[in-house]
Amino acid sequence: MAAQLGRGFAVPASTSRRQGRGNGGVRVSRHARTSAVAAPSSTLAEETRKDFPILDQKTDSGAQLVYLDNAATSQKPNQVVDAHMFYYKDYNSNVHRGVHYLSSKATDAYEQARSKVGAFINASTDREIVFTRNASEAINLVANTWGTKYIKEGDEIILSVLEHHSNIVPWQLLAERTGCVLKFVGLTKDTQELDMDELRSLVNEKTKLITTAHVSNVLGAEAPVDEIVKLARGVGAKVLLDACQSVPHMKVDVQTLGADWIVGSGHKMCGPTGIGFLWGRMDVLESMPPWMGGGEMIADVFLEKSTYAAPPGRFEAGTPAIAEAIALGAACDYLTKIGMDRIHEYEVEIGAYLYKKLSKVPRVTIYGPPPSRGRASLCAFNVEGIHANDICTLLDQAGIACRSGHHCTQPLHRYLDAAGSARASLYFYNRPDEVDAFIDALKSTIEFFAEIE
Repeated sequence: MAAQLGRGFAVPASTSRRQGRGNGGVRVSRHARTSAVAAPSSTLAEETRKDFPILDQKTDSGAQLVYLDNAATSQKPNQVVDAHMFYYKDYNSNVHRGVHYLSSKATDAYEQARSKVGAFINASTDREIVFTRNASEAINLVANTWGTKYIKEGDEIILSVLEHHSNIVPWQLLAERTGCVLKFVGLTKDTQELDMDELRSLVNEKTKLITTAHVSNVLGAEAPVDEIVKLARGVGAKVLLDACQSVPHMKVDVQTLGADWIVGSGHKMCGPTGIGFLWGRMDVLESMPPWMGGGEMIADVFLEKSTYAAPPGRFEAGTPAIAEAIALGAACDYLTKIGMDRIHEYEVEIGAYLYKKLSKVPRVTIYGPPPSRGRASLCAFNVEGIHANDICTLLDQAGIACRSGHHCTQPLHRYLDAAGSARASLYFYNRPDEVDAFIDALKSTIEFFAEIE
């Protein structure tokens, strides 16, 4: 009996999930295949690996786990897991609302976490940090506060075709409410980066906002923020950056970046799920009305009307994700101790190694610019004639955890004329031998499909 995969491919049942590979499965050699590309040093990965015990396990197929899905979510070090647990174990209490010992201790830890996030991105003050459930909520917050107040019919918002759905749908909803116009920048043909010539042609006196990913979660391309900010300032427009793929991997300094807002996601930067943040310049935050009403976001409530707290409290209605915020603060501590410059340097090295090894595999198309142009330590790719879901299903049998699908970027994949893609994404705890194992398993997967065609 065959296990059915995408596009009608079939593999023997022995290769399906939760079964051993058997004679019909992916054949992976015990040694990584040789390559002319020199492997980078794995010093940083070896130093930090002990903090991530989840990586030291075997999958259902009996293969050693190789986790290459970090662009979707990162793993959490012991220090972060412990910080989350200690809150519930040692000082669980609601914040801001009590004068007793536990409430004071929880409030101090919660606000210290805000300070840690602020310091991590070099905010002018920790009051510029608004805790949200995730980056998606942070973008929706801006769209529903600043956007609702200041965007009118005929105003223009410029995005790009590479955006995550979280940075498209909120603006589409705003356009439906206000009648504003969304314009999208395409990519350069040769390197698949933002087409800055097209962006320049779109900016005019009607432009009120330019928003884009700081780093693409598919292409790995970094936006030229300096030039984007300059173009926006020239017409009095604001800039919002989706920094989910930059904050975990490089030093992000909002003082020099020049944007008006950035959004980040805790679970992509060694923190827990259910917590993200919005950073905004204080004068901009102060100009934004509340979005959700409830406890904590008020100054005074009367039966007839209410007045509202100053930022960030104005935007944090109700009991917050206290443990998650504290754990995010611990993640900032952890990353800071390693050093973001060191993390970025290592990822540039191992990311280039991944790109070069993958580019040598026959029938593979990698999306985005080459390492010489600068790119994140990830590769979204397709193999000619094989569906991305099929690729990742068989890679899983070899213990390789990769992502397949549209990665919440359907417009980008349509632009690339691809139904979806497979994606291998690295973090500082990934070793070169794991890249080798991925390449070896991918080659064996391609060979398997060649035999059954």
